[in-house]
Amino acid sequence: MKIKDISRLRKQEIGSYFERQRTTFPEDVKKSVAEIINDVKERGDSALIDFTERFDGVRLKKEELPVTEEEIEEASRDVPVDFFDAITVAVERVRRFHEHSIPKDWSFVDEYGDMLGQRYSVIERVGVYIPGGTALYPSSLVMTAVPAIVAGVRDITIISPPGSFVSPSVLAATIGKISGVSDVAFSVFRIGGVQGIAALGLGTESVGKVDKIVGPGNVWVACAKKEFFGMVDIDMIAGPSEVLVVADGSVDPKLTAIDLLAQAEHDERAKALCVTFSKDDARAIKRWVEKLTADSERKEIIEKALGDHGRIYVVSDEECALAAVNEIAPEHLELHTEKPEKFLPGVKNAGAIFIGSSTAEAFGDYIAGPSHVLPTGGSARFFSPLSVSSFLKYSSVVQMSKRGVEELGAYAKTIASLEGLHSHGLSVDFREEG
Repeated sequence: MKIKDISRLRKQEIGSYFERQRTTFPEDVKKSVAEIINDVKERGDSALIDFTERFDGVRLKKEELPVTEEEIEEASRDVPVDFFDAITVAVERVRRFHEHSIPKDWSFVDEYGDMLGQRYSVIERVGVYIPGGTALYPSSLVMTAVPAIVAGVRDITIISPPGSFVSPSVLAATIGKISGVSDVAFSVFRIGGVQGIAALGLGTESVGKVDKIVGPGNVWVACAKKEFFGMVDIDMIAGPSEVLVVADGSVDPKLTAIDLLAQAEHDERAKALCVTFSKDDARAIKRWVEKLTADSERKEIIEKALGDHGRIYVVSDEECALAAVNEIAPEHLELHTEKPEKFLPGVKNAGAIFIGSSTAEAFGDYIAGPSHVLPTGGSARFFSPLSVSSFLKYSSVVQMSKRGVEELGAYAKTIASLEGLHSHGLSVDFREEG
């Protein structure tokens, strides 16, 4: 893990040091994604079966694409009790957190007697992608499905690669009950990758078309979600997971180091970053990183991630640290500082903020309450975490009064005339005459 001393840079220069990132996809990835989507569009389930064999090494029959209730029931028997206990607590905490953020319809009557407002409605059909790969992510289902349920979504389709179907399937059978909601229709399919996203976006003989696709995935999945944006909604275009720890030397460097490792162990493209105020603190953190990495069960992944993307930046003061934070706009921000509450007001761009040395990112990943589906790659400058609002849309509501027609009509007709839209003006005239 490299140490970069940028303490010579002033606050105004920090922004230009950290180049703004943009989520882009290699041409070969875009080409492959387009080919797979077109094939699923043309051949439906047959394409899903062929791509599942090609990419996951499993040849399924058409009737094996959906996971049956009997299979879920059988798999449930083998799940440890402590796992269900932990998931129950997680679901309850995520539910409680998101219930606080349910928006309400609103309206007001203006000085003309016109009624104006907004009316919220739920997105009806949601698809959730749960990745497989180097680890299983049952927590991702909790962090996507529970906010959707709280928002009022009642039709949820879950897809996951064949090797990881047990965890999402078992969870799907229990999440609705744990959430206190019995009328959620869960469908679970053994489909991953681009072909799974295509199935959700297009619909096939077995998989119903959805209105929104959420959930993390690799570069091919992210690219596929981007391709479907506009036909359906998506949560975000997510890149590799990332953390930025601000450490001022007041917190045990071992804690900072293990949190960097916790991020790096996700995969080889994960980004673990740290900002410190002295070279001595940077070296202490680096020593602990090296010591803990040597004993890690995911040593090879961590070493690759830290070597390629891990950095410890030395800055001159808190102002420069804040400038770095707001320019990097990290997915996860940890404040390992003596007075984090003093640092917090200056943070403008971050997906989730973890305050103080007790607050490991792992709490946010699993059990704290907010969704762990967060903006990455600097997109926290303009994206927000997955929430209840992600599954709602709103309509503007307008009801004109007689006085409103009379007193505002002239303005509307003037604008219509300037734009050359004759019928727009007449539509107001007719109301005035009536």
